Amino acid sequence: MAETEQVDPKAGRKVARLAQQISAFAKAHGGAEGQVAYIGERGARIVLVGEDGGWGDLVAPSYELAGQAVQKAGITVHESFDGEFAAKVRTGPYEWTRMAGIQLGGPSNT
Repeated sequence: MAETEQVDPKAGRKVARLAQQISAFAKAHGGAEGQVAYIGERGARIVLVGEDGGWGDLVAPSYELAGQAVQKAGITVHESFDGEFAAKVRTGPYEWTRMAGIQLGGPSNT
């Protein structure tokens, strides 16, 4: 009898949904690169950086599913969020205001 691999349909749908969101981000930003980071019991964070400097992130229920999603979306994945990769991120006034407020002890929800 051939060995069969059991596939969790719910996990498959989650991977497909994440891959679609990654692809949509890439299309909207002229392409994208990413990095997957383990965030504990919560799962894994997929950080996306577009060719135009726009950025965003998604959370997957596990590191394995995050890896499958970025692979399915076909984007370049970096091992770490190093200086060269991070330098591609373009921040706007909102981010600078928010970071300044946190650094100065101001409200974090401005």
